[in-house]
Amino acid sequence: MSEQAVILFDSAGAAHCLYSELLDLRQLGRLRIRRATRIEFDADTQLWDVLPAEGASTALFSSATRRECLAWEQANVMP
Repeated sequence: MSEQAVILFDSAGAAHCLYSELLDLRQLGRLRIRRATRIEFDADTQLWDVLPAEGASTALFSSATRRECLAWEQANVMP
């Protein structure tokens, strides 16, 4: 799996991206991290679920591996 970083800048100059350690984002300035999703293991289904960070508990994506959930998150959360 090839990892890519997409960083979007708004009109005020603030950067928005899915956090990754691919780049040292501290080089851009002070960080403010907010989760878009949470990845949790469901003991009943024996699958990893990608869930919204807040609110609904319906899985956006499920997989037998956490790695696949992280890849899904990277491909689907930020454009």
